[in-house]
Amino acid sequence: MRATGWGDEGARPCRGSRPERRFPRVAAHPHRVEIARYLLGRGLDPDTGKVPTERLQQTARAARSLKLDFPDGLAPTSVDLPARSRSDPLPAADVVVVTWTVDELAGLAKVLAPTTSAAKWWTTYASNYDQLATQISPSAPARKSGRLGSYQLIKVGKLTVLLLKSELHLNQDRILQSPGMATLPVKDLFLQVIAEAQPACVITAGTAGSVFDQFPLGDVVVTRAAKFRLQQEFKNEPYNNAHYESHWQIPTTHLDAAEQLMQRFADELRMPPIGMPTVGYPDTALAAAPVLTPRIRLEQGGRDMPEFHPILTTDYFEYGTTLNRLDTQGAAVEMGDAALGLACSELADPPNWLVVRNMSDPVINGNLPAKEFPLNEQTTWAVGFYSAYGEWTSACGALAVWAVIAGLAAA
Repeated sequence: MRATGWGDEGARPCRGSRPERRFPRVAAHPHRVEIARYLLGRGLDPDTGKVPTERLQQTARAARSLKLDFPDGLAPTSVDLPARSRSDPLPAADVVVVTWTVDELAGLAKVLAPTTSAAKWWTTYASNYDQLATQISPSAPARKSGRLGSYQLIKVGKLTVLLLKSELHLNQDRILQSPGMATLPVKDLFLQVIAEAQPACVITAGTAGSVFDQFPLGDVVVTRAAKFRLQQEFKNEPYNNAHYESHWQIPTTHLDAAEQLMQRFADELRMPPIGMPTVGYPDTALAAAPVLTPRIRLEQGGRDMPEFHPILTTDYFEYGTTLNRLDTQGAAVEMGDAALGLACSELADPPNWLVVRNMSDPVINGNLPAKEFPLNEQTTWAVGFYSAYGEWTSACGALAVWAVIAGLAAA
């Protein structure tokens, strides 16, 4: 659940389905843990904690207009569900896909829910809500919305797939118990989702900060491993620094097809020409940005990184830089996926699980000023990239999710 941009005064709304290429004005803030918490709720209605209907309708229209050319028999199709109560358990599914923020939801829906009308969008999910709510901060969006998430069912080939937009997040929901220790309701949500839907595979999908110089904006990391990297509110928890792995063989038969479809989004990822921010430099010429060709980056077999190279789950807004070299520790950095690894480690017979994370911000220049107060220029750039490109990098990530599910369906 990568942050989606902050400082609403400077953020620009979407025009149609394509965000304007503007970087938001980032206010001074000394603590990136609070920046992360704010960003996770960006795009939600501040009063209800829900995704605004207008945004859902806009995404539905954009999804129908894409008309992606999937292989025969493997295009995602919607499944009509009978009327369900918000307190009902989840329907059974072969695969569960969990995503987190509004931009991630929009990117996922563009690819995996293209035939869904706005009127059918996302059934409210609040099974066992009262019990889980005791672990959730009163200020969290889940408490405002009175739900754990929303979902819909699709088919890919012979497989039934549950798409779940979670309202719970590691950073946003916590209730502090003692210094460096806090509640983690998202872990219990994963356990509940697995118990109710009984999937053979659970996939988390969302945005992340790139840590490899050669994994640019729009690339997608696919890994069967996750590791907690907690330095703030969870730093004293016993699971901090724990590394989790899911030992199964990811099907790769449709990865090439997904990469070809990703090129449809290349123009949406085109960065503007960039030069010095002031004419005080002798050379003010603009440098052309490289043309991006999004790719899927896989740890399996050591193809693009060491095998089982983990996603790094943090409890504040962290990102890769040219100096911190997080690539030596993990595949990318985000805020939630290791909770799935933790949940599965508590099960006698866990499902296969997988992390699919798109690079919503590239590795940041570590020589930029990095004082947390009054302004961290590195954070400004990381947040700015996500704000401008997170929705469309998420569409690339959704295609990688489709490729894995299509491979499972063809098996």
